[in-house]
Amino acid sequence: MKRNNLINDVLPRNFQEIIELTQMLWQRHPIPVQIFLAMCFNLIIAPAVYAAADEDLTKKAAWGLSLLSLVIIGLAVYLFTVIFQPEKF
Repeated sequence: MKRNNLINDVLPRNFQEIIELTQMLWQRHPIPVQIFLAMCFNLIIAPAVYAAADEDLTKKAAWGLSLLSLVIIGLAVYLFTVIFQPEKF
């Protein structure tokens, strides 16, 4: 009986396939990919916020503050882009 190895059929085998898969996902579903990348970046920021704050701050509040800071930075970049390149919008 032949063993069915579905994981090897689904996952990319080399770095070039990973890049092609990411580009395809970015083109088809840009918003979920951006949310995923923001949450991954939040994994780096949230512990730093939690460590910098006193013990009054809970882990959920640290996650919330770091996610809020990511949203604010994103809005600031968007607004500066709109101000300096209005013909694109």
